Amino acid sequence: MTAVKVVSINISKEKGTIKYPVENCILDHHGVQGDAHAGPWHRQVSLLGTNSLEKFSKEAKRSFRFGEFAENITTEGIELFNSKPLDRLVSDKIELEVTQIGKKCHGDGCAIFQEVGNCVMPKEGIFCRVISGGELTVGYEFTYQAKEFKVLIITLSDRASAGAYSDRSGPRVKKLMEEYFDQISRNCIIETEVIPDDAKSLEKLVQNARNEQVDLVVTTGGTGIGAKDITVETIRPMLDKEIPGVMEMIRMKYGSEKPNALLSRGVAGVMGETLVYTLPGSVKAVNEYMEEICKTLEHLFYMLHGLDAH
Repeated sequence: MTAVKVVSINISKEKGTIKYPVENCILDHHGVQGDAHAGPWHRQVSLLGTNSLEKFSKEAKRSFRFGEFAENITTEGIELFNSKPLDRLVSDKIELEVTQIGKKCHGDGCAIFQEVGNCVMPKEGIFCRVISGGELTVGYEFTYQAKEFKVLIITLSDRASAGAYSDRSGPRVKKLMEEYFDQISRNCIIETEVIPDDAKSLEKLVQNARNEQVDLVVTTGGTGIGAKDITVETIRPMLDKEIPGVMEMIRMKYGSEKPNALLSRGVAGVMGETLVYTLPGSVKAVNEYMEEICKTLEHLFYMLHGLDAH
């Protein structure tokens, strides 16, 4: 964990004006009290690191004072622009969640851009929302915590759970998930379960995952039409919202060449802040489904947490 120190707090009473430094402020569920940019949205507090400020000062060949780039909080300790949405700055009282990296430049409407022809805030400033508020003072220190995603993979199979044969689809999902989170430079914790084709066992695991705010649940097996295929009937009533397009597209994509692919009844949806996907039980199907699911997964994580990542 890395320390992030507050070296300046800056506010402005009106939008479009340069912020001026103050010794302290109150952070609440709208952002910085008294600041013109506070509000019930995802960009409540803006932050800029001194390393970015110093780098841009050399490029512009002049010094800039704290708040001149309209940042609420100027920090030192880490390169803020390397953080990602859903990472957090935490302390014993105040907690901020990163919601956006950079922003659209105002161009000719920006005084710095007019003077220099460039601006650092759109590239290296970050925005946060207040999770827990309180009094913030110059010299205050946060601990930077990268978001750690939690994934639960459940294989449904009477024979695999009894040890009659080794589960192959669950380990394949795990491997693909490890590769995916590595590709997007995210930390993840993956747990796996192998259970019989039993609705009560599945419901208990999935409900626990929701209660523990697991980010993603992927099941394999039980999406066919046999008597033991109970996954869809168990999961669908537990969803707050269904995401039908993903599964429909996968069925049509592979079913156009292999009609048997159209027989899978897999569903996708949301329970609280948990995404759920139910996949067929074969390794081949896992490969096909996960290839498509991963294309929208990060965007869905952001949508689920109310972040505008369009």
